[in-house]
Amino acid sequence: MRVDEFDFELPKELIPDRPAEPRDAARLLVVGERLGDRRILDLPQLLRPGDLLVANDTRVIPARLVGRRGAALVEVTLHRDVGGGRWRAFARGAKRLKPGDRLDFGEGFASEVVARQEEGDIALRFDRDGAALRDALERLGSMPLPPYIKRAPGGDPRDRADYQTIFARHEGAVAAPTAGLHFTPRLLTALDQAGIGRVTLTLHVGAGTFLPVKVADTRGHRMHSESGVIDAATAERINAVRSAGGRIVGIGTTSLRLLESAAHQSGRVAPFAGETDLFITPGYRFRVVDLLLTNFHLPRSTLFMLVAAFAGLGRMKGAYAHAVAERYRFFSYGDACLLFP
Repeated sequence: MRVDEFDFELPKELIPDRPAEPRDAARLLVVGERLGDRRILDLPQLLRPGDLLVANDTRVIPARLVGRRGAALVEVTLHRDVGGGRWRAFARGAKRLKPGDRLDFGEGFASEVVARQEEGDIALRFDRDGAALRDALERLGSMPLPPYIKRAPGGDPRDRADYQTIFARHEGAVAAPTAGLHFTPRLLTALDQAGIGRVTLTLHVGAGTFLPVKVADTRGHRMHSESGVIDAATAERINAVRSAGGRIVGIGTTSLRLLESAAHQSGRVAPFAGETDLFITPGYRFRVVDLLLTNFHLPRSTLFMLVAAFAGLGRMKGAYAHAVAERYRFFSYGDACLLFP
């Protein structure tokens, strides 16, 4: 399909730089046979007893670093751990960097540029690994917010909590699974009382999720791969709920992509541990997920293509036009929608 078919107009004032307070006060657009304006707190009434929520429990690491190459200021966002203290990273002004350059981030923490890839992508080798590297990131890094949320160099301490979901357990993401940002203890209690179950899987979201689609046709786009895990107990629970007639509700596009990556043609989910670069566009046949809770996504993005595949391109364009007219908040710190296929 042509990428421009996924374009739409969005006023910049609908892109917030802070989440709703409290988180579950965010608005929720229900996209079914008709549109419904609700609140996140209404979710227990919109689902049925026996439904199963599937959340992503990845934890965002403070993967944005500001350092120096000599006198020049350099900002890098780590996006893929390749082991041994080596990371792939996006760098501002990457064309000025070359293999062998040293980047100093303060307190004796440094890395060397190993290679320069395409699209501002570089390979770095840090002077430490494992727990020592994570400790340095905790002290000197900031949360890797998407480029449309502006922060001063060094970040804002509030984002350490704001850009982390209630489900976060396993470190490794460099972007938040933002649909999960809306959940609170109060909402989870209400879901429990309504007989709605939940499980978690892990997909470490990469910064590649923010990269623009630069080709004219979706067939020419290459997705960045991300690592994920679905354990045997989680797969078994999902399959049991489906067999009993319950619905699988994906919390976010990341949960959906990993579930679909692990599913057989029959819809049965198998345990999974590995990489996925699944790119979902209209025409895809969904095997597992019955409903999708997700934020409002960027025009021409792979995420908007995914929701268009799930709920229909015309229907999603109509829903987004309604959301703009009703002043919903878009993107990472914005409101959400509940999609029926």
